[in-house]
Amino acid sequence: MHHTPADDSVNPSHLPFPGLHRRGFLAAAGGMAGLGALALAGCSGSGTSDDAGNSGGKPRRGGRLRAAFAGGGASETLDPHLAGLFADAARAKALFDKLADYGADLSAVPRLASSWEPNAGLDRWTVRLRKATFHNGKPVTARDVLYSYRRIADPSQAFRAKASLEPIDLKASRAVDDRTVSFVLKRPTAEFPNLLAAFGAYIVPEGAHDFDHRPVGSGPFRFVSFTPGRSAVFRRNDDHWDGAPHLDELEFVVANEESARINSLLGGQVEYAHELTPTTARAHEGKGQIEIVRLRNSAMQGFAMKTDRAPFDDKRVREAFFLIADRKELVDGALSGAGEIGNDLFGKGYQYYADGLPQRAQDLDRARHLLKKAGADGLKVTLDTSAVAAGFTEAAAIFRDQAAKAGVKVKVAMGSKDSYWQDTLDSGTLSCYRSGAMPIESHFSQRLLTNSTTNATKWRHKDFDALYREAQSTKNTHDRAAVYARMQRRLYAEGGFLVWGFADWILGTARTVRGVAHRAPANTLDWARFDKVWFA
Repeated sequence: MHHTPADDSVNPSHLPFPGLHRRGFLAAAGGMAGLGALALAGCSGSGTSDDAGNSGGKPRRGGRLRAAFAGGGASETLDPHLAGLFADAARAKALFDKLADYGADLSAVPRLASSWEPNAGLDRWTVRLRKATFHNGKPVTARDVLYSYRRIADPSQAFRAKASLEPIDLKASRAVDDRTVSFVLKRPTAEFPNLLAAFGAYIVPEGAHDFDHRPVGSGPFRFVSFTPGRSAVFRRNDDHWDGAPHLDELEFVVANEESARINSLLGGQVEYAHELTPTTARAHEGKGQIEIVRLRNSAMQGFAMKTDRAPFDDKRVREAFFLIADRKELVDGALSGAGEIGNDLFGKGYQYYADGLPQRAQDLDRARHLLKKAGADGLKVTLDTSAVAAGFTEAAAIFRDQAAKAGVKVKVAMGSKDSYWQDTLDSGTLSCYRSGAMPIESHFSQRLLTNSTTNATKWRHKDFDALYREAQSTKNTHDRAAVYARMQRRLYAEGGFLVWGFADWILGTARTVRGVAHRAPANTLDWARFDKVWFA
């Protein structure tokens, strides 16, 4: 990835999440069609469970792991609130902690917070901190938490988690005692823990502002050295609240080209290579030289239909397009088989996902019938695509051929890599789309409410907005899931997102590396979680 917010982060030609413009970002919770809060996944310690790769034997202590990531050049920083690239996020999670993070199912799991409890109205939340210390030996306190969040929310700065923390009234929130924070919210928010887990919402010491010379965090590794655009070296923090890492040292090596990352891994210069292509994975999987790790459900792949303009303002046309898609052909052709088919809903495998709906299959006869009823015989439509993300141009060509079998003429238009995400938010009628991992609630709030800032399908329905508000003010998780299920049934029947697949995020490791999580979508807690890794 190069430099963008980690939502659609990867190079502009591979953004994993929609919404960034330059290469390299991973956001998932906050901004453009994907900008946001890609969280790091898993519960504490889960990386060493049955989820761990090659879990051969008991963890051994020692060694330096060298991890190759695409970087951001001379402008790189260790300021965790500015983290945008995947490399930034991985370095930040090594040095710092958040109050919560996203588990593999994108539900919030406690980190520095030991508990959170709402009042009856869901507009005040009490967060209690676990006993943890910064690298300088000082305890992590409620004052550090409030300082960190107020710094992120500074209107004069562009910190990644700012949009995620917006529901909190930081002027009214206060430290009750050293390890208790009373958060006052601007409105009832049942899923307040998602804010604590937001991408970039790291806790730093009160007053901290210079992070590139001797950054002090509470994370599993301590700072040793940093050369922007080249390398960062960290050492094990023996006093980490979640247990000391197995590794003695961790080095992040910048390698912007995928070929450089895989060649360094094959040549023994690094032991971990981030973001490999499906072609590379196929070439090396099962050959014994290196291990290939596929993080499932990391990136939604689809087409966005604008529901406020012809021809997609007719829900019969949208349903016809759902039925035109041969999802397996799209996954096999556009993702080289490195993924699984979708069912026109975001968040497969995530908390609250409506997995009980029948899997949609291609039905060209029914599609033609619906188009005829809608008066859309001989329909011609332009599909906007770009080389901004892996598989986009291939998916467009495959869908064009599928649509022709239903009598629809699709013209594929190539857009600029630099402006694609912004262009497709407002212009055109049909576009290639993708998103990185985020809670389903974040997908609704950012993209599907009347006033959502990244509403790529122009889905604007007051009754849908009301259901979202009902879910947000529903304290019981089971009851809230039922509201989310109603919302998803509606989207499945007549929404504007044709979600045809979910792409794997691919890593490579040396054969001696153990403890790499296999079930952590990019940006969740256990993704790039080096405190749980060891050498066999």
